[in-house]
Amino acid sequence: MGPERDEVTGVWRRLHDEQLNGVYSPNIIRVVKSRRMRWSEHVTRMGDRSAYRVFVVRLEGKRSLGRPRRTWEGNIKMDL
Repeated sequence: MGPERDEVTGVWRRLHDEQLNGVYSPNIIRVVKSRRMRWSEHVTRMGDRSAYRVFVVRLEGKRSLGRPRRTWEGNIKMDL
């Protein structure tokens, strides 16, 4: 979103923050979810590489007290 040309006078002028917010206001949550989904598709196509193995690994051992942390897979399922 660069400068804007005035239709009447033909003079170029800068857009200020208030005007830009009215023109372009992305929903940050939607952007994060869409990028997370895009990355998960990329990782699932990797096959046997290290990023894929980290994505599907199940850890062994004791769990810490309290509510379990959200996993990457859990976040993807919530986004769907």
